[in-house]
Parts: sequence; C-alpha cells; structure tokens
Amino acid sequence: MSAFRLRNVPLLSRVGADRADTLRTDIDAAVAGWSEALLLRVDRRNQVLISDGRAVLNRAASAGDAPPEDAVFLGRLGDGRHVWALRSDLEPPEDPDAATEVLDLRRTGDVFDDVSAQLVATATALLNWHDNARFSPVDGAPTRPIKSGWGRINPVTGHEEFPRIDPAVICLVHDGHDRAVLARQTVWPPRLFSILAGFVEAGESFESCVVREIAEEVGLHVTDVEYLGSQPWPFPRSLMIGFHALGDPDQPFAFNDGEIAEAAWFTRAEIREALGQGDWGSGSSSRLLLPGSISIAREIIESWAALD
Repeated sequence: MSAFRLRNVPLLSRVGADRADTLRTDIDAAVAGWSEALLLRVDRRNQVLISDGRAVLNRAASAGDAPPEDAVFLGRLGDGRHVWALRSDLEPPEDPDAATEVLDLRRTGDVFDDVSAQLVATATALLNWHDNARFSPVDGAPTRPIKSGWGRINPVTGHEEFPRIDPAVICLVHDGHDRAVLARQTVWPPRLFSILAGFVEAGESFESCVVREIAEEVGLHVTDVEYLGSQPWPFPRSLMIGFHALGDPDQPFAFNDGEIAEAAWFTRAEIREALGQGDWGSGSSSRLLLPGSISIAREIIESWAALD
C-alpha cells in the first residue's frame, strides 16, 4: 500500500500561471494591465480555440478599453501580462497563418500545455458558475459580478456569493496484490469502465465518503483508505479527491443504488493491456475501454498498473 503513489500530477492540477489573487480586488491594477492583457474566449459549449497545443489568447483590448463586467480574471503569465476570459463566440488568432482547431477540455484536453490547461480549466469553472448564479440564492434578486469575476453581489443588500465547488471522492479499490475493481455506470455504453466515485455529503469526511459510496455502489466494504491526490473537474464545478483502498475479492458485488450496471475484478495484466489500447475515444475494439488521460481516474489507474 505505501508504495502506491501517483506517478504524475494530474493534468488539470498542474500550475502553469500565477493566479495572482491579490489583483482580483485591485481595480486600478486590472484596468492598468488591460491594455497589454490577453483574452481567452470560451463558447457556450465550453470549447476554445487552440494552436500548436496552446489555447489561443488574443489581445484583451479587442474587447474594449477596459475589462467587460462579465470578464473573469485568470491570472498572470511569466512575462507579467494579465489573462482574462470571456464567454463569447470564438475568434481566430491574430496570426492569420496559425493553424487552429476547436477543442473541448473534457474530451481532448490532454493536448494542452500546463499553462493552457490551467487557464481553460479555471475559465470553464468560473464562467459555468456565473451562468448559473445570476440570481441570489437568498432572495432571488439579480446579482452582478465583482472582484474581477471571482464573486457576485446583490447590489441592494450587499450580500456576496463566491464560486461553489462540489467535492467528490474517486477511489481505486484493489486487493493489495494483483487485482482491482473497475465498474460501468448504467448510462455508459458497453465496455466503458472506470474506478468508483461519488459526491461528499454534508457532515462527512472524504474517507467516510469513500467507504459509504463504494458500499452503496458495488456492495464492497473497504479498509485502509489512503489519499492520492486531487484534480479540479469543472463540468460544471467539481473537485475530484483521489484515493485507493483495500477490498476483498471474495465479497460479492451488490449494486445497491442503481448507478452501476456491472463491476468486476481485473488483473494488472488485463488493465495494462487495456491502457495500451488507448482510451474511451480511441475507437479501440478492446473489451475494456478506460478513461481519457485528462482525468485523475486515468492517472490513478495508470499509476496502479505500473506497480511491479
């Protein structure tokens, strides 16, 4: 158990830019930096333009002389330039010779460099939150953005709201040796399998959630729950907290909550073979298809499969 660690930092957890949170409330600095700032446009389908593995960032000044009210501040690049994001139609890069394509972070985000992955993940999470937080949960009054997109305020009462994150655990159950559990949700097509996950309930620790969720989903009682790492998952606003735990292969499966269609114990050799076939989107004919490389699920599975 102690030898099991993630081999790599999950893609969406990597730090590529300075979040520069002190600038969110410094209006003068935001306005002063706008003329040299860069702008990431995210469309209504959470897609962005990329070029050569990087998100397309155009001059922010093309959107006006100052940050629009609905723009969100993402941080500061190594050269000091500010980066903002805006929900809008996509616009081509300023270099007319640059080859571009439209990409969805959830499906093809593994092509991004670390800076782009961080910027797109943060922009997606913030813009999705704003789309669904336009009215106060207290009294239903309209709210407006504040703090460079990192909050909303009721202009009448002054009540402030901040981006909400839904914590969810995700866990690889294994026998301590050569076998691990993979499961398929009822809404997934045949052959698509992953590790088990679920949302944390009120008044519950992460570790208790792991034990409860696995018992509910597949009927196994797990022990020795250990933390591995975490990853933001802005679809729409989750934070995935990764674990591994011990389970007993002799204990029968029981699908108690109706979310899981099937589950099985797979050997390390079987999982290695499936990993070699690609992922869910590869078009492989393998009998076992596994999550894409952008997800922490993939990193956990690959790290366990790499153990001797």
